[in-house]
Amino acid sequence: MSTRGWWGIILLLTAVIIALAWVLFAVPSPVEAPTATSTSPTTTPDPDQPLSARVIVTSPKANATVGKTLVVSGSAPGPWFFEASFPIKIVDGDNDFIGNGIAQAQGEWMTTEQVTFTSVITIENYSGPATVVLLRDNPSGMPENDDSVSIPIVIQ
Repeated sequence: MSTRGWWGIILLLTAVIIALAWVLFAVPSPVEAPTATSTSPTTTPDPDQPLSARVIVTSPKANATVGKTLVVSGSAPGPWFFEASFPIKIVDGDNDFIGNGIAQAQGEWMTTEQVTFTSVITIENYSGPATVVLLRDNPSGMPENDDSVSIPIVIQ
């Protein structure tokens, strides 16, 4: 192929590259149509609010009288969980350990939004005042990540 043929190919490739660059950078991209979203209000978590302030326990209610087997349920923000669970302990009136359980997320837990949870805990050989303590799962062990919510109950 002659030198003249090579120059023709080089000019053609240069023109194609310039045309592609113009299409990619100079032509505005199409605007996507807005999509429908839920009309329910969304709450933006207050970054200064501790996670424990966002934990909602629906069962048992504070000062409720419960049997030896109790269901602990409610919702907590996603960061309260680790691997879709967090620990719950039960202590007596002297703050001595009398039982424990693991709360399991009932949905997607890798979110900052509220996630429902449930746990069934059986207490043996104790009746009287007690406290259900929901502990933020803290695999790091760092004290600044510790958090808890306490619910007073009475075990029959």
